[in-house]
Amino acid sequence: MSGAADAATADDAVILKSRVLLLDQAGRALLFYTRADVATNPTRWLTPGGHLEPGESHARAAVRELFEETGLVASEAQLGPVFWSQDFTGEPAPGVLRRYHEEWYLLRTEAFLPVDTHWTPEERVDVEEWRWWNLSELEKTADSLEPAVLTELVRRGLDTLLWR
Repeated sequence: MSGAADAATADDAVILKSRVLLLDQAGRALLFYTRADVATNPTRWLTPGGHLEPGESHARAAVRELFEETGLVASEAQLGPVFWSQDFTGEPAPGVLRRYHEEWYLLRTEAFLPVDTHWTPEERVDVEEWRWWNLSELEKTADSLEPAVLTELVRRGLDTLLWR
């Protein structure tokens, strides 16, 4: 979800992250409600994912993060190609700005209860809850979503899965 590695990265380095948009058979997205790393950033709902380890590909990181954060075992082949990507600037520590590149993958799965067996100590502090959201709930929520276009990504993901 977050990582102390963000704050330790060289000032000019782009921090690479991978995320997985999980959609169940009912078209709901699995999201985690997490505390932001910096008090000026909002607490928000986001998908499983996190930073790449040294030498790791985006797809490999997505598979690893998915397992660590949910307990779900998936393969890189199941993820398929990159579904969406974004470049942005974030604040991993007070007053510290970093550049990020995220690659997102789309995965259809049966609904399941995530397990926290492999969570990092930071995730045990950051994650306040999780739940499966349908599109209507996302469209109506006043809660912060990350990224801000998450509802549109879920809509696009549902359309994409209809054609697979």
